[in-house]
Amino acid sequence: MRSTMLATFLAGTALATPAHAQTAPSGTAERQLEQDAPDTTGDDPSTEVVVTGSRIAGRTIADSPVPVDVIGGEQLTNAGQTELNRVLTQQVPSFNFPQPSLTDGTDSTRPATLRGLAPDQTLVLVNGRRRHQAALLNLNGSVGRGSGAVDLNQIIPIAIDRIEVLRDGASSLYGSDAIAGVVNIQLSRREGVRANVTYGRNETRMDDVDQVTGVATGANGLPVVAVAGGGNGANDLLQLTTTGRDRKRSDGATTTVAASIGLPVGEDAHLVFSGQFRDRQPTDRSGPDPRRQYFVGDPRELSVDRYNHRYGDGEVQDYNLFANAGYQLGAVELYAFGSLGVRDGDGAGFFRRPNDARNRDFAASTTTFVPFYPDGFLPFIESEIEDYSIAAGARTTLGGWNADLSAVYGTNRQNFAVRSSFNTSLGGVASPRRFDAGGIAFGQVVANLDVSRTFEVGFLDQMGVAVGFEYRDENFRIFAGEPASYVNGPFTANGAPGGAQVFPGFRPSNEVDVSRDSYAAYVELSADVSDRLSFQAAGRYERYSDFGDTMNGKLAGRFELFEGAALRGSISTGFRAPSLQQQFFNATSTNNVNGVLIDIRTAPVSDAVSVALGSQPLDPERALNLGGGVTLNPVPGFTVTADYYNIRIRDRIVLTENLQGAAVNALLLANGITGVSSARFFVNGVDTRTEGVDVVATYRVPDLGVGNFRLTAGFNYNEQRITDRATLPSLPGLVLFARQESFRITNGQPRSKILLAADYDRGPVSATVRTNRYGSVFVAGTSTNPAVPIGAGPADYFLEPKWITDAEVRIRPVRALELAVGADNIFDVYPTRAPAGGAFGNNNFFLPYSSLSPFGFNGRFHYARLGVEL
Repeated sequence: MRSTMLATFLAGTALATPAHAQTAPSGTAERQLEQDAPDTTGDDPSTEVVVTGSRIAGRTIADSPVPVDVIGGEQLTNAGQTELNRVLTQQVPSFNFPQPSLTDGTDSTRPATLRGLAPDQTLVLVNGRRRHQAALLNLNGSVGRGSGAVDLNQIIPIAIDRIEVLRDGASSLYGSDAIAGVVNIQLSRREGVRANVTYGRNETRMDDVDQVTGVATGANGLPVVAVAGGGNGANDLLQLTTTGRDRKRSDGATTTVAASIGLPVGEDAHLVFSGQFRDRQPTDRSGPDPRRQYFVGDPRELSVDRYNHRYGDGEVQDYNLFANAGYQLGAVELYAFGSLGVRDGDGAGFFRRPNDARNRDFAASTTTFVPFYPDGFLPFIESEIEDYSIAAGARTTLGGWNADLSAVYGTNRQNFAVRSSFNTSLGGVASPRRFDAGGIAFGQVVANLDVSRTFEVGFLDQMGVAVGFEYRDENFRIFAGEPASYVNGPFTANGAPGGAQVFPGFRPSNEVDVSRDSYAAYVELSADVSDRLSFQAAGRYERYSDFGDTMNGKLAGRFELFEGAALRGSISTGFRAPSLQQQFFNATSTNNVNGVLIDIRTAPVSDAVSVALGSQPLDPERALNLGGGVTLNPVPGFTVTADYYNIRIRDRIVLTENLQGAAVNALLLANGITGVSSARFFVNGVDTRTEGVDVVATYRVPDLGVGNFRLTAGFNYNEQRITDRATLPSLPGLVLFARQESFRITNGQPRSKILLAADYDRGPVSATVRTNRYGSVFVAGTSTNPAVPIGAGPADYFLEPKWITDAEVRIRPVRALELAVGADNIFDVYPTRAPAGGAFGNNNFFLPYSSLSPFGFNGRFHYARLGVEL
C-alpha cells in the first residue's frame, strides 16, 4: 500500500517537471510572485504582500482590512520541536495546541484551535488550495471533542516558505470551516540544498509527583491500608513510601532528519523536493498507583512497580515527503504540488490490575478468579496513518484577466490495532493478544476556477474584481476489524465484556461508505477609494447534496487616519457544513449488565436508535463575525495591531452525552429496539458567542553596533459563552450536553495568552528567546448539571497561569554549516497538579496532570541541531 502511494505521488509530481524554462508574460509572472511571496527580512514587515484574505492579489499586511499574521520559514525551523502544531502555538497568540493522552486515536492525531473555537472551524490551505481533513473524529476527553481537523503535523516545517494566518471569518471567500480564520501554508520554491538533523530528549523532574520506594508495612508485615475500599479489599488505597523528592524522568528521545532540495531548473520554473523522518520515543508522566493490585495477602503487593501506566506522548515514527513544482509554458504557468505522509504511532490505555475483573481468564476457571495476565496488563492502541495529496493547475492571463484552474485530491486513512490486550469473553485459550480493529478513511476532491482583474476607474484609485467557481466531492468510510476484536464470546454469560479491551474493533454493522458533493460560486469586489480609504465586499453561494444551499457575505474596510495609523473593520456571515464523519460515524461497544448483553452505540443521526430518541438531520453551523481594530506604524520597523472580534455561532454541532436511563429504555422499546441501553449521536446542540482581542507588535531595533534585534509581543484574550441549548422533545428532562463538556468549550482553553520573543544575530552568532504565558484553565468535576456555576461543583479545580520559556543559540562557523543548541520549557514548568482522592477520584493519583494543559506536561526538552545549506 505504501509503495503504491509513493509511486502515485512521484508520478504526479513528475508531470510538472520542467524540461526547459521560458519567459513568462508580465501579468502571469507577477501573479506567481504574489502567490508564492517570499519571507522578507526588511526593516518594515508590514510591507509584505499577503495572498490570504482576498482573491485579488497585491495587498500588503499594512493595507489589509483584516488581520493577517505572517510566519517565515526560518522562524519555523529555529525551534527544538519539529511538529508544526507545536511550533505555531509558540508563534501565534490565539493558536492553542494541548497535547492530550489516553484519548485513543487522538493521541496520534492531535487537534489545534484558533481563537478558542473548534478545530474544524479553522480552514487550512496549502498554496491557497483547500487541504483535506483527517479521517479521525475526536470522541474522548480532549479539547475539540466531537470534531475533526486537518492534521497539520503532516506538513513539515522545512517544506514551508511561510505561513499566513488570517484571523477573521472568511466563508464568503473560501467556503465551509473558515469561521475562526484561515491558515494558508505557502510551500518553498527555494533553490539549493538545505538539511538538518535535530536530536533532543526530556530531562525533567515531575512537579508534585513523588518518587515511590515501596509500600508501608505494619507489624504483621502486611501493607498499611490508607483508605479502605470495602468488600474484598480490591478497592483499598495503600500507604506508599517515598524518597521525599519529585520523580525524575529522562525520556521522549526525538530524532528528526529533514532535507529540502530545490533543483536549478531556470528563472521561470521551480522544482523542490522536501522530506522529513521523525522518530519520537514515548514519555511517561504517570504518578504512583496506590490501589491494591493483587488480592489480600499476596506478597507481590510489596514489590510491584507502582508506575504501571504510560501517560504522555506516544511513540511515533513519521515519514513525510513534499514536492512543489512549476513551469512556464509560453503564456501558461503549469504547477503541481503534493505530499505523502505515513505515521506509525501508539497510545496507551488504562492499566488493568491483576485483580481486575477484565483480566479474568474464564477459560481457566468459571468459579475461581484466575488472571489471564498474572501481573496485570497495559493495552495499547496502534495507529497507522496514511495521508497523501496531489494538486495540479494552470495559471495564465487572458485579456487582462488572471485565470487559475486547479484540482486537488487528498485522502487520509487511519488503521487501528490493539496490542497487549485481551477479549475477556473469549477466554485465554481463544483470545489473541493483538487485534486488527479496522479503520476509517476520508477523501476529498476539489476543483477550482478563479479569475481576477484590477481596473482603473475614474473616481477610484483602483478597483479589483474576482469571480470563482468550486466543485468538491467528499467520501468517508469505516472498515471492520477482525471478528475477535469485537465479538461477544461464550463467556459473556459469565459477565465477561466482549471486544478487544481499550478499543473494541469496528463491526461489519458499523461499516459505511458515503459521499457527498457541493458546488459553489463566489464574487469579490475590492476598491481603493483613495490612498487612505479602501473597501472589500464578497459573496458566496454554495449548494451541498446532503443539506441544501447556503449564502454568505462579507464587508470589510480600512481607513488611514494619518500616516502610520489606520482603522479597520469587518462584518461577515459564515458557515460550517456538518462533516461526513459527524453524520455517519458508527461504533458499538458491548457491556454485560446482569448477564444481559447491552450495546452502547455512537450512532449516525439517521440510525434507527438515534431517530427513536429524537435526532434530526444535521444543519450547518452558521456564524456572524464582527471585527474591528487599529494598526499603528509610528516609526520604521515598529508595527502594532490590535483587533477585537465577536463571533456568534448558531446550531453548533456537538456530540451528546451517553443518553441512558428508564426514559431512554422506554422510548427505545416503544420503537421496537432492544439490547441497547445507551446511545449518543451528533446534534445541533448549542449556540455560542466568542469575544476577544488580539494584539501583535513587532519591532526591528535600529542598529546599535552590537548586532540586530527583532522584538515580538503578542496578546490574546478570549471569552466564550454558551448562549442557548437544544433539547429533545421526546426526552424533555434529559441533558444533552452536560457540565463537563460545556465547560470544556467555554473554559477548557486559556482565557489569556501572552507571547514575548527576542531574536538576535551578529555575524556568525544568533539566538532566540521566547516566553509564553498561558492563562488559567478550568477543569470541571463530576457534576453533570450544566447549571452548577464554575468552581462550585465537586472535584472542580483550576490550572493556574504558567510561563513557559524557550531559548536557542546558533553559530555558523562557515556559511554552509550551522550548529544550534537549545531548550524548550527551560525552567521545567508543569501544569497544576490534579487533586486526588475523595471527590476527585483515584485516577488522579496516577494521572497527575490534566490533558487540558495548553502546553502539555512533558517538562524540559533539551536539543541540538546540525544544519547544512548549499
